Amino acid sequence: MNSARTPALPKLSAYTTLRLGGPARRFVSAVTSEDLVAAVREADAAGEPVLLLGGGSNLVVADAGFDGTLVEVATTGWRRDGAVVDVEAGQNWDAFVAALVEAGLGGLECLSGIPGSVGATPIQNVGAYGREVAESIVSLELYDRRTREVRTLKADELGFAYRTSVLKGTDSGVVLSVRFEVSEDGLSAPIRYAELARTLGVEIGARVPAAEAREAVLKLRRGKGMVLDPDDHDTWSAGSFFTNPIIPSAEAGAVLARITERVGAEVPQYPADGGVKLSAAWLIERAGFAKGYPGPGNRVSLSTKHTLALTNRGNATTEDLLALAREVRDGVHERFGVRLHPEPLLINCVI
Repeated sequence: MNSARTPALPKLSAYTTLRLGGPARRFVSAVTSEDLVAAVREADAAGEPVLLLGGGSNLVVADAGFDGTLVEVATTGWRRDGAVVDVEAGQNWDAFVAALVEAGLGGLECLSGIPGSVGATPIQNVGAYGREVAESIVSLELYDRRTREVRTLKADELGFAYRTSVLKGTDSGVVLSVRFEVSEDGLSAPIRYAELARTLGVEIGARVPAAEAREAVLKLRRGKGMVLDPDDHDTWSAGSFFTNPIIPSAEAGAVLARITERVGAEVPQYPADGGVKLSAAWLIERAGFAKGYPGPGNRVSLSTKHTLALTNRGNATTEDLLALAREVRDGVHERFGVRLHPEPLLINCVI
């Protein structure tokens, strides 16, 4: 029996954490993997554009909406076999992490509080507080829209790098489920992030009870407006709007010297594959955009808690948000010569 549902057409603002976005032409909610594959196959056969919707936490949708079929990935649940857990793509990410911690399983606790669904995490290699999902993913099952087949891809086939994978920037693969390896000793992954280590009162590299690490991460995220709260406009965002820029090794010396000359202070930098990673938040603030910096009509602003989050103050439009994003991006580039790139997926819009 087909369990897909076709409800009345809503605006995407009802489904995104930014509370922004116009309507889709067609809306289907798939509650099983089979329904998900069938919905995408049907749309593809009809030549219909498809937008997959998970938790809506990484989407910026145009005010005009999406002229195609919106497929809600509403599959939930997981199965555990020892230290390996298979999770449905539509499962709420943080609810899954919380359940792991409660069960005495570690490895993903530093990724607590991140909004969205499990199926979205491998696409951009979600990470926070010194960890990335790539470190725990064993494999994933996806529907390949080119071959019309369900395939299993192992972690080493996914091309994981900083906030990306082979799945990012393409809609050819529909994630159906993800397999993670976790630790069964109840301890966290090694703590790598200095701010988290200070909060926990431990040295870098220490392991602590997973529940303690989760509590500390949630505390830090709440302080930055990064835990969803319907009553707090600082959380009406897509999380970090810009990725931390990576400067190629050959250019890093000149770039760092230019920034140091402009600000008269040492530039925070971190090792990265092929170059040096800079802090987007640090650059934004030094370019003159403080926490709470307003956009058009004060309908949008940088978060009052964290400059990386662009927020809807309650009655914004997507174009308001994009205008602020452009101002910040161009301001950082003009002052430092560094180009910031958006982290969310932009649907029917550009900055």
